[in-house]
Amino acid sequence: MYRMGIMTFLLTEENNPTKLDRIKCLQIALIHDLAECIVGDLTPHCGVSPEEKHRREDEAMKTISGLTGIAGDRMYELYKEYEDQSSPEAKFAKDLDRYDMILQAFEYEKRENTPKKCQEFFTATEGKFDHPFIQDLVKELYLQREIFEKHTVVNGHV
Repeated sequence: MYRMGIMTFLLTEENNPTKLDRIKCLQIALIHDLAECIVGDLTPHCGVSPEEKHRREDEAMKTISGLTGIAGDRMYELYKEYEDQSSPEAKFAKDLDRYDMILQAFEYEKRENTPKKCQEFFTATEGKFDHPFIQDLVKELYLQREIFEKHTVVNGHV
């Protein structure tokens, strides 16, 4: 959430042709996974149905929102906006979330010196990035990943 929030600062006049509300993007980035502090990071490998995951997260966000006083309504509204993908800012945050996932996967590959070990994350997000700025970041990440793989093979580590 934090890295996604920081990445919203990279939006500029030049790479934001749709004029996304940068503050709203930041708010959604910070709120979108807040329910995980109660329910945990439920993945498809956890054996929890998508419906049950959504129910648990929604309940957790209602709890969190109730604890935050007057900010709670806005927090819940932004969470629902992200879940429903009902605004351009929510869709941008989804792109950021996917990008953050593959960036983290690449960081694991580099740390463990295991090119392509986390390919499943790249495969799962392929073709799912909509915002041109994020598409450019993804292209650069793929390039860096390719360079890493070639460098590792050349040096005999794979």
